[in-house]
Amino acid sequence: MKSRKESILMNALLGTGLYLLDSVRDRFADGVGDLRDRAKDNYEDLRSRAKDGYETASDRVSRASDVLRGEDSSILSTTASLLIGIGIGVGLGLLLAPASGEETRGNIAEKVQDFGGKVRDRFSREQEAATGTYGA
Repeated sequence: MKSRKESILMNALLGTGLYLLDSVRDRFADGVGDLRDRAKDNYEDLRSRAKDGYETASDRVSRASDVLRGEDSSILSTTASLLIGIGIGVGLGLLLAPASGEETRGNIAEKVQDFGGKVRDRFSREQEAATGTYGA
């Protein structure tokens, strides 16, 4: 008899639970749908970011690989950037120099001559030191 009472009690409890869940189900269905949509949007956003990050990293690794193999052809752009930077620096230096124009031009000419002399000395020493034989 005890098992029949337990069975009836269990059926009543399950029925009550299903009734309560059925009434709450409609309210939660909208919330679950919103959560699903937000999760899908977040997934798509993360997937897009990951793809962009992968493409950027792949491009950088490819460029680095080209540089290491010596296949990089950016020497002209690097040289042009260097020359433009030097030109801008000299121009700003002339504009902002505390000395007069004659003094500044004289200092620049003197430094260019010194630098040219150092380059000539360096190349003349390298040519004298070269014997043309290995280990001599």
